[in-house]
Amino acid sequence: MSGRPYIRPVSTTRWWLSEGRYFRYMMRELSSLFIGAFTILLIFGLYQLSQGQAQFESFTAKLMGPAGTAFIFVTFLFSIYHTYTWFQVTPKAMPIALAGKRLPGFVIVATHWLGFVLVTAALWLLVAG
Repeated sequence: MSGRPYIRPVSTTRWWLSEGRYFRYMMRELSSLFIGAFTILLIFGLYQLSQGQAQFESFTAKLMGPAGTAFIFVTFLFSIYHTYTWFQVTPKAMPIALAGKRLPGFVIVATHWLGFVLVTAALWLLVAG
């Protein structure tokens, strides 16, 4: 026996591909980057709107191109994934007790999804009509 502890070799660049949970974690983190970039894009869109109709129409025309549409679609998928993963972790991050008993996790998750659907429907009705 040499006396030196065994140190398992770990890839510094591909460690997250070795297990499904690591991959899901990294996809959740990557989703945050897309959502942040989309937020910056929306702020820039507000700036373009403040510069006049011609500037804003030019901005929206670029967004409706293939690259803009692909970016918005990927960001949408990432936002759904991010929402799903956050709702799944909510019972652990925010345990709720009523009358001294902890609510089951599925109740907390279902309540979050119900709120999500109701707020989405209310916004849809407000915008669409």
